[in-house]
Amino acid sequence: MSIYDDVDEYIGARRVTDVAATADFSRAVIAIAALDDSRTEYRTSLWELDVDGRSPARRITHGEWGESSPVFTASGDLLFSRRSNKDDPARLWILPAAGGEARLLETRSAGLSGIRAAGSEAVLVGFSPVFGSSSTEEDDDALRTERTANKVNAILHTGVPVRYWDHDLGPATPHLFVASSDGSTGVRDLTPDARTGLHEAAFDVSADGSFVVSTWALPGALATVRTVLVRIDTATGERTTIVDDADADLGAPAISPDGGSVAFVRETISTPEDAPRMTLQRYDFGDSAVSDLAAGWDRWPSDPVWLPDGSGLLVTADDDGRSPIFVVRDGAEPRRLTQTNDAYTHVHVSSDGTRVLALAASYLAAPHPVSIDLSDGAVTALGTGVDHGPLPGTLTEVDTIVADGARVRGWLALPEGASELAPAPLLLWVHGGPLSSWNTWSWRWNPWLMVARGYAVLLPDPALSTGYGQEFVQRGWGAWGKAPFTDLMALTDVAAARDDIDDNRTAAMGGSFGGYMANWIAGHTDRFDAVVTHASLWALDQFGPTTDAPWYWAREMSPEMAVENSPHLFVADIATPMLVIHGDKDYRVPIGEGLRLWYELLSESGLPADDEGNTEHRFLYFPAENHWILSPQHAKVWYEVVWAFLAQHVLGESASMPRILGH
Repeated sequence: MSIYDDVDEYIGARRVTDVAATADFSRAVIAIAALDDSRTEYRTSLWELDVDGRSPARRITHGEWGESSPVFTASGDLLFSRRSNKDDPARLWILPAAGGEARLLETRSAGLSGIRAAGSEAVLVGFSPVFGSSSTEEDDDALRTERTANKVNAILHTGVPVRYWDHDLGPATPHLFVASSDGSTGVRDLTPDARTGLHEAAFDVSADGSFVVSTWALPGALATVRTVLVRIDTATGERTTIVDDADADLGAPAISPDGGSVAFVRETISTPEDAPRMTLQRYDFGDSAVSDLAAGWDRWPSDPVWLPDGSGLLVTADDDGRSPIFVVRDGAEPRRLTQTNDAYTHVHVSSDGTRVLALAASYLAAPHPVSIDLSDGAVTALGTGVDHGPLPGTLTEVDTIVADGARVRGWLALPEGASELAPAPLLLWVHGGPLSSWNTWSWRWNPWLMVARGYAVLLPDPALSTGYGQEFVQRGWGAWGKAPFTDLMALTDVAAARDDIDDNRTAAMGGSFGGYMANWIAGHTDRFDAVVTHASLWALDQFGPTTDAPWYWAREMSPEMAVENSPHLFVADIATPMLVIHGDKDYRVPIGEGLRLWYELLSESGLPADDEGNTEHRFLYFPAENHWILSPQHAKVWYEVVWAFLAQHVLGESASMPRILGH
């Protein structure tokens, strides 16, 4: 039996979540999350990793509330975040390279997060929240204490944003602080006038620690926001805008090893007619020139990391259902470094320029640390002591050419034993985003738990998916109900035509944008026996102004687009049983979407509640969860309810809902 056969074993499986290394790769650590004794929360600990792969990882931290966010300093000391209890902010701790016990490095009561350390000097920079009315750290602490003591959580806003994904923004806002990574000096506020400029910002610190380059949010007319790049001197706090592009949002800054330039990702500001375009840019401090480092490259680069000699960068980019590492050098065609089916994250390069350390993941393996030879791309998995056992099926690819000539592909996970004599029921699972791709492992959206119960799971990348070029995104831009829908149906046709698939037993499901597509599918075809829709967009005119980043969605979602593509306008055509799932703390797709969908299914759909109020539909509501269902026991309930709903409507079996729901 594998962990995919038993949901308790699955939620209890240990997960690698992070990796960090010294510049010379003499030391490395990984973060591993595991269930606590109550099995209701995950605790993360740090483990020493053998980069040469000779021995398994060894645990080095044992805090009661766990440790996370490891970063090595220039001298090899290990920085990490640790909480003293569940409700306190994470504080910054240091574990000296010379040995000894870990100790608290900073004493700011609000804590420091998002730490980055300079490559050659004892300088670190991180975020900490500050109240706008505070004039001193003591005043800031007093106000924080007063709000807590009086149970006041009211926030007065003067603009957008007001919240993000699952948390409210303000009244304290992020500031950048600088400190010595050896603890010799206290923390100092670099951005006392930050206001909302650093909400969800990304930054880098120069190797010598003398300056920072950060994104900076600028409010604009009609409740819009865009981001520019600023340079901040760590000695004086002087801030200078270095790249201000009225036609784009700028992100992911990475300062070159010599401090002479900064690479960044430019995302064009989309319009209802034109999808965004992401390119890798470079700003040179000497002549203030901006250049395109990979002109004409039809992929979307992310997370740039400089090679140690400054001759180029490593980036990741979605590509045909994978997310490889590419080497980008100025004026040359980007070269794909890794040839595996994996998606790579947390990329580090050794100071001698010979090796890369990263996390790799695919639908065949959960995130795990790997060493990559920078010369030939050879990938070596490193020992972690984490073993998730065999998968309950096999993975293959399917593709087709659709009416407009585009190639549409996806992954198909098949259960063991599926054959012409024992065809498997088909589950179409649509990804979120929508600018995304089914290309990496997810603990929350894991097809193998469905495969273990006999389903074949189709993971398609329709129009709007990344990794297939700009035109593939453009095909679905502003037309969500057109090419994305027909692409999904075309690939479903291909899968359903296989001898090992039972096309008389099918279901569709998805979350976020995938939930939108599930709703659209329900109103436009009756080919599926059941539809599961999680955190889904239902009424676009309602969603746009209430989501956490309304200005972003308004770039695409014109009034005309909302009318043409809103699933709620087709509720009368829904005759398929639907399982609606939503979390109340979801700020990306607010709970109003789920509540309205639920009511309109019962009152206006083609399968309404009967005269006695009975309904085939179900609504699984999580008052304390957000866009994702993160609590381990809630995740268990999520899977068990989905299994029971599909068993009833797809398999024709009588299945009970989890007893813990009290239903």
